[in-house]
Amino acid sequence: MTKKIEQYRIVETLTESQISDLMELYKNEFWCDKRNREDVVKMLAATDVIIGLVDEGDRLIAFTRVMTDFVYRAMVFDVIVKPTHRKMGLGAKLMDAVVNHPELQAVEKSYLTCLPNMMPFYERWGFTDDLGEIQFMQRTKP
Repeated sequence: MTKKIEQYRIVETLTESQISDLMELYKNEFWCDKRNREDVVKMLAATDVIIGLVDEGDRLIAFTRVMTDFVYRAMVFDVIVKPTHRKMGLGAKLMDAVVNHPELQAVEKSYLTCLPNMMPFYERWGFTDDLGEIQFMQRTKP
């Protein structure tokens, strides 16, 4: 039996309560479970596009964000859905909102990072791991 997607709406800014919800979402994932509220508030203030899905009670149930110059490049981060709301199509709703966002329509290339098992999910929106000669590099704060 498939769960029905409850009513939700898209928000582009988060209330204090929704930031608390985001902190709870982050605690469930290995890649972000060490984030603290002060840093997350700072991150949100510096984020170009925020897309949250909130339920009828205004609770945050899914979230993603985009850093971009609005012309050449955009990077999608933190595609995350509340564990109790997974397998209901909300991740797809987030990605639809990203690729259809009016401010991102002119962006030449969009990027994201994900685990290999998530690649088929993102391929639906045209993401590929075929970067030709391009290689991503990383520097971690010492």
